[in-house]
Amino acid sequence: MQGVLASGYADWPIIHQIAWLLGKLMDGIYNVMDGLFGIQNIGVCIIIFTIIIYTLMIPLTIKQQKWSKMSSVMNPEIQKIQKKYAGKRDQASMLKQQEEMQIVYEKYGTSPTGGCLPMLIQMPILFALYPVISNIPNYVEGVKNVYMPVVNQIMATDGFQKIMEGIGSAKPVLMSPQSFDYSQAETLVNVLYKFQDSTWTTLVDKMPSLEGIVANTTQAMGHLNSFLGINIGETPMTMFMTALADFSIVGIILAVIIPVLAGLTQFISVKLQPQPATDQENPMASSMKMMTYTMPLFSVFLGFTLPAGLGLYWAVSAIVRCVQQLAINKYLSKKSTEEMIAENQKKAAKKREKKGTSANEINKMATTSTKNVTAAKKSSISEDERKQKLEKAAEYSKNAKEGSLASKANLVSRYNSSNSKK
Repeated sequence: MQGVLASGYADWPIIHQIAWLLGKLMDGIYNVMDGLFGIQNIGVCIIIFTIIIYTLMIPLTIKQQKWSKMSSVMNPEIQKIQKKYAGKRDQASMLKQQEEMQIVYEKYGTSPTGGCLPMLIQMPILFALYPVISNIPNYVEGVKNVYMPVVNQIMATDGFQKIMEGIGSAKPVLMSPQSFDYSQAETLVNVLYKFQDSTWTTLVDKMPSLEGIVANTTQAMGHLNSFLGINIGETPMTMFMTALADFSIVGIILAVIIPVLAGLTQFISVKLQPQPATDQENPMASSMKMMTYTMPLFSVFLGFTLPAGLGLYWAVSAIVRCVQQLAINKYLSKKSTEEMIAENQKKAAKKREKKGTSANEINKMATTSTKNVTAAKKSSISEDERKQKLEKAAEYSKNAKEGSLASKANLVSRYNSSNSKK
């Protein structure tokens, strides 16, 4: 399943281009580590790769955290407006609610989408990371070259495609022949990269002539995939079951360490993030509380069921986020809410001026009420003209024909006048 997902994500527009760039970065890291330090280890490359990516995303993270801090101040006012118009679904009330909420956002120099934009920018990057980490031979030439000798010998074997399709369709590879072309060397490299010890044994049983080359390949990949005694090409669940069958305590600890670390660091990362103030009666509050606990559990599940290399990336990314969050929290603690509001308002004013309207003009328009506009319309004639019109109206009323509306209005006026004198 992970192979299909990775391939699907990698083919998406924009994500495909981002994955290509990230793949070049991973390939560069591998070449530098191999050329300068003689280290050929995928686990080390994943750690360095993750640190670089999340370091580059720090500006977006800071922007998102600023919005979260501002949101904790704004939310009580927003929720008060929402309660005020709760249950009102007529157009006038909904427009009025939007107007009052917009005033709050302008007051703090932010917008409803302020926290979404950094996340939307990060999402394609995060999606593009998955195919790079799960299909490293596609992007790292040095790793691909390790598999090419056995791939060439497989392709020289009669009926190889049908044999490989049968092995690739089953666990742990799960790459359907309907979605992947098994006649291509690149596909076979991706299939072999997902092999575990039992899968290699199955391959040798199907193609006995590969025994020698398979031994050399697995030895080379064992060196590449071994990280602190953990084979990052295998799933921790497989390692756990094998260790359990062998009664190996060390094996059990190595199998669970990455999934547990992934879940724990995910939980710490979430707890370190500034939580926006929400009304406990608000459904969003209970949803956020649930996410705090369900996401770490989900990370543990993924850590057990996906190859350990992906779990390692998941855990390292959470550790990096924790360190970044501590630094960001310290940075933001030095800034008062008033300073942040002032900065936001300046930025908002600059954006408005770029669109052709100065901040002074906008403030002037905002302070002009509809009552003042109406008054201005009423006073558009001069005082002399107004007196002349009143005199003409009075003269018309005196000379009104009997039975007309004007004559009847005069009778009512005289009647009210005589009664008021009594």
